[in-house]
Amino acid sequence: MDWGTVTTEDLIEALREVDWSSPPRPPSEFFSRFTFPRSSSKWNSRVKCNLYYYRTNYFIMIVAILALGFLRRPLAIVAAFLTTLSIAFLNDSFAGTFSEKVTRTVRQFSPHLAAKMRPPLTPVIRGRPSAKRAIFICGRPRWVFVLVFSLASFFLWFVSCGLLTVLWALAIGLLCKCSLSSYEIYYSESYVSA
Repeated sequence: MDWGTVTTEDLIEALREVDWSSPPRPPSEFFSRFTFPRSSSKWNSRVKCNLYYYRTNYFIMIVAILALGFLRRPLAIVAAFLTTLSIAFLNDSFAGTFSEKVTRTVRQFSPHLAAKMRPPLTPVIRGRPSAKRAIFICGRPRWVFVLVFSLASFFLWFVSCGLLTVLWALAIGLLCKCSLSSYEIYYSESYVSA
């Protein structure tokens, strides 16, 4: 696949729709090929390809770093878990699987409540379901769960005094990304002039 022609919107849409239940790639494959790309277009396509191909590895790495970073603050670990869950709800397959498993578990205890948790019927146009279907989690629109879990995680970040640490980590990550991008442009210019 030519990753240079894939737009960021296409990549985000593909990451939302892809099945995240696949196992992570082996660490030897994940860490074996670190090289600098020769141009910014190759760098751009490599970032898109790696984000899609190693998505599970990156997700696990982010969760592990957050868990290690907040080991001394248990409330911050709960906040990291809620943040991870709210981000995971943005993926279509995860949201559907989560909703199905929760509904199945609730059905064992209260079939009446499980019936209320079913998503509403989707509209059918000329025998086919509509192309733009809304994702429901436990009978509610997805955005409700994302909003509730995001607000709860933000509150826990604030209460645990971990919000400042997260903001520092975000600032350092953006600074590293910008410096790498600057290095990449400088490297390309020096390579062309040589």
